[in-house]
Amino acid sequence: MSATRTHPPSAGATMVFSALLEARTGQQLAANRSWRLDTALLPLLVELDLPSADALVARLLDGHDHRIGDRIVDALLNQETSFFRDAGVIEGAVRAVRETGSAEARPRIWCAACATGQEPLSLAMLFAEDGGPAPDILATDVSASAIARARTGSYSQFEIQRGLPIRRMMRWFEGDGANWVASKTLLSSISYRRHNLATDPAPGRFDMILCRNVLFYLSAPVRHVVLERAAQALKPGGLLLLGAGETVIGQSDLLRPSAAHRGFYERVETGGEQAVRSRG
Repeated sequence: MSATRTHPPSAGATMVFSALLEARTGQQLAANRSWRLDTALLPLLVELDLPSADALVARLLDGHDHRIGDRIVDALLNQETSFFRDAGVIEGAVRAVRETGSAEARPRIWCAACATGQEPLSLAMLFAEDGGPAPDILATDVSASAIARARTGSYSQFEIQRGLPIRRMMRWFEGDGANWVASKTLLSSISYRRHNLATDPAPGRFDMILCRNVLFYLSAPVRHVVLERAAQALKPGGLLLLGAGETVIGQSDLLRPSAAHRGFYERVETGGEQAVRSRG
């Protein structure tokens, strides 16, 4: 028989879920987001045939199902994304990379918190269309299931219509039953990896890092750590792009607004780095 919820999560269950989410990802479930517990956990309750969120807590705490914690966290993560989200910003990111990099060098891009992969694919399309060197894009997310989906490059009709112009859909995707699959050309420029911004070191050095719309879910100490690691992962002259409502101001002494590229942030260079760049 199918599970049905008889009542919303209790205060105790809400505390358990909030603590689990923060411990695993650094993200906080603020009071004004607690309403998401009802809708976010319902599919998992139905699948597991559990009558309530409190029963899910009991399943978590009994310790027999070692995957249940990850599945709860996956359900609670906000994986809202779309193709060419804030299209002007994405286009500006590609222009900025081309302007700051070598005309022959393959740019290295890190798309942090990439969800199901629409952002890195949007970048890959723009880079492919501008005729310059193909990028080396690393796309990461804390959710194993999101990364697994992103690797397939397969999207439903609903997902493909969210932000993707028809001409690009026809050029870069092929129909596969009810879904659309990204071309091998696009996927070849992207590698996917599970990565936890709150706990894992930066996965390399990059010409640009996109970390959009995730910082405001993090506590102030975790935001500070994430930004410090991002600063250290930027190559000299590299740029960081955050979400529209996010900033480094008051969060990190290693980053500052870019003077040359409005809306982007750059690493505060040491005296030695400045000398090297001036000689170059």
